[in-house]
Formats: sequence, C-alpha cells, structure tokens
Amino acid sequence: MLNKILGTLYGQALGDAFAMPAQVHPDDTERCFGWLDSWQAAPEDHLVHAGLPAGRITDDSEQAFSIAQAVIDAGAVTLAAAVSGLVAWYDRVDGDNSPYVGPSTRRGVKALKAGEDPRSTGLWGDTNGAPMRISPIGILHSGDIAGAVADTVTVCMPTHFTGPAVSGAAAVSAAVATATVDGVSLDKVIQAGLQGAEMGREYGRRWFGCSVAFKIEQALAIVASEGDRRSRLRRIYDEVGATLNVPETVGAAFGLLAMAEGDPKETAILAANLSGDADTIGAIACAMAGAFAGFDAIPAADVAVLEGDEVFQSYDVPAIAAGLEALIAKSAVDG
Repeated sequence: MLNKILGTLYGQALGDAFAMPAQVHPDDTERCFGWLDSWQAAPEDHLVHAGLPAGRITDDSEQAFSIAQAVIDAGAVTLAAAVSGLVAWYDRVDGDNSPYVGPSTRRGVKALKAGEDPRSTGLWGDTNGAPMRISPIGILHSGDIAGAVADTVTVCMPTHFTGPAVSGAAAVSAAVATATVDGVSLDKVIQAGLQGAEMGREYGRRWFGCSVAFKIEQALAIVASEGDRRSRLRRIYDEVGATLNVPETVGAAFGLLAMAEGDPKETAILAANLSGDADTIGAIACAMAGAFAGFDAIPAADVAVLEGDEVFQSYDVPAIAAGLEALIAKSAVDG
C-alpha cells in the first residue's frame, strides 16, 4: 500500500511541477519548448508562473499535502480538518497577497477566516481547486468508492460546494481509491471515476456547467480516435477544454491518463504539451496514474528533481505518506 500512497503523492507533484512551465495555448508552449519532454523553468512571460524554477510544485500539490497533513493530525476526515488544512496552506503562502490562490479558494478561505460557517462558505466555489487537492482522500478509501465520495463531499464543503466541483472531485477520489487496489485494470479505474462523478453531482449547490462524466467520456472518445498524440491532444484542448472549469479540467485529466495508459511520466508530458491549466490537469492526471502504477513507476531521476525542490521538501512527503498509511491501518482495526 505504501508504494501506491507514495505513487499518488509523488505523481501529483510530478504532473504539477513538470507541466508548470506550459503556456496557456499549445501553440505558445510549442514555440517556447518544441515538444516539452524535459524539466524546464517557467518562461519570463508566463501568465501565472513567471520566474518559477524547473521542478517547482505549485498550489495544486501544496493544498493536497496540507489537507493530507491536517487529516492525519485529526485522525479522520472531518470538516474541521478540511478547514484547518486549507487555512494553514493559505497562511503559509500569504494567500491575501499570493497570485497563486484560485478565485473560489480565496473567496472561501477569506470567509472562513472571517468566522463564517464552513457549511456555507463554499456555495459559490465552481473552479478546479476541489479536484486538484482531493487525491489524498481517495488514498484513504482503497476499493471503496462510496467512502471516497462521502469524504470528498466533506472536504469540498468549505470552498467548493457546488455540483460541478463536488462531481469533479468525486471522480478523482473514486478513481484514486480504485487505482490503489492491486492488480486493478486501468479501465476499472476510469469507470470508477465516471461512477464517482455521477455520485458526486448529487451534492452541493446546483450550478452552471455541463456533466463531468460527459466531458470524461468526450475525452476518452478522442483518445480512442485516429491520429497521432499531438493531434489528439489538440482536439482535447479545443473540444474538451483545458481551463479552470471543472468538467474541462477533470475530463482532460482522464483523457491524458487513458492516452498515457496509466504511465505517470508519460501522463506528465502529455499534460505539459496540452497546455491550458496544465499544472492542475497534470497534478490530477498524474495523481491517478501514480496511484495506478505505484511509486516504482516514477523514474528515479524525476523523483530526485522533485526532492530537490525546496517547496516540496518543506512538506516532508514521505512522512505524509507514512501518516496516511498509519491512518488506513487504524481505520482497518477500528472496523
């Protein structure tokens, strides 16, 4: 199980950091890097990440790690732990002045810090912060889609309690929960994601946006179509989308997971060349790939790059993995 836990956490960071320098449009990414298949710093004209060095993780991984640590400290997934993890991260990065805080997260955390009820602070949150940080919740529910979805609802509530956001996060947590089962097929992982998306859409405030499951299926159809990987990636960008919109983000992530056949590094490369909100799509897709393939499938050279990043180091990811493993063991004993 530890191999799967480490695979998920390091996979999350791999997709996040590797795709971080990608530009918003694939033509601009290609102009900067050609085919982006090596570690790169963000270009100086990058819309969001200008000045970030190669291998730097972003808020996608930081929030996932912070929530995981808060859940470990609490001994269970609770609403209070979700609030604690988010606020701890926000304060850590000076969220009021940070350019990396998403709009829904900023709105929700500011309301939380003002003392508002966490059961209502997320009712306007519709962007992709929920699915990008949910992978540790899936880890805690190996083979248990219903349990993963139930705890996902709790973690979404403080900042992203709208139907599309919960649906997208539930798709990811359900896929991770299924991927941690030894010997499971990639098709079953993807089908679990579709099931989680449908279960999750029953929660949260009704909100604008198409079905997450539809966008996943749309991306999978493109992956299964004829054409080289560049042309299919471009179709995902143009037809599924690669913005902060949850159905687009999650749909694209599942498409990349399928196109890479569950290989974490190949998934990261595809996310980088997809462009758009590439670091978030990469973080989600590679967390699922890492859960499926395990830590041993991530090249040692890429692990070394991640472990050399000072932000990654500050979270002590191996200790978080050990804490999650201990929590799983405790839950098994408690029944």
